[in-house]
Amino acid sequence: MQLVERERVTHVQVVPTMFIRLLKLDEAVRASYDVSSLRGVIHAAAPCPVDVKRRIIDWLGPIVDEYYAATEGNGLTYIRSDEWLDHPGSVGLPLLGTLHICDEDGNELEPGQPGLVYFEQPQMVWEYHGEPEKTRGTRHPEHLNWAALGDIGYVDEDGYLFLTDRRAFTIISGGVNIYPAEIESCLVVHPKVLDAAVFGLPDNEMGEYVHAVVQLDPGVDATPELAAELREYVRTNLAGYKAPRVIDFREELPRSASGKLYKKPLRDEYLAATAGRRPSA
Repeated sequence: MQLVERERVTHVQVVPTMFIRLLKLDEAVRASYDVSSLRGVIHAAAPCPVDVKRRIIDWLGPIVDEYYAATEGNGLTYIRSDEWLDHPGSVGLPLLGTLHICDEDGNELEPGQPGLVYFEQPQMVWEYHGEPEKTRGTRHPEHLNWAALGDIGYVDEDGYLFLTDRRAFTIISGGVNIYPAEIESCLVVHPKVLDAAVFGLPDNEMGEYVHAVVQLDPGVDATPELAAELREYVRTNLAGYKAPRVIDFREELPRSASGKLYKKPLRDEYLAATAGRRPSA
């Protein structure tokens, strides 16, 4: 905000973590900076909680846009603030590529049904260098010009795309699909939480259980009582079975410079540590 005020910045690109941290500042602090020069704020790279984006739009005005895309460049969606307010939580309509939502067998699904997100191009010319099997794994079983990069989502009746999570991070507990991104979005708006990562770990009875790793706001003590408070917070705001069975605390969670959460190495660390052991409640 100091830079925006001093340089009269007009356009910025951010990640949702920055929104969350801005909103956790005292309102008087935010109001003390002149950010009226901003004409466009665009975000991407990670899911943005619905309540967070709504509050950002309330604060900055309808200048907050969002896109969803991948490095591979096989598809792109975009949504303006006014569209988002009519379709809260959406990442928009396709600008590049034709959108398809399919089940694991490649069958197209009806609006409202979550499945693999495919983008269709007239020709799918990209491939992973030296990894033909990985490349083939992205392609639709029947339509080789459709590619999916592991995201789960659905479209509404108007064709707007909503993302639920990465397929690799979907937790299957007792036969029920649980999407960690929804739980992370719930945890990060808690006033004592700065960041959160949620993933599944093996459970002898349920298949997997919900495990959360939380980074707290500075000055907040990590205690068993706070872990219980956070579990109850999730249970109150989401379905009870989505509440983490275990919550660990860390001083910092691994994120890339672009704001992406490095969750796979974190989960792999826990998998190695808990191999052969059933977690305690």
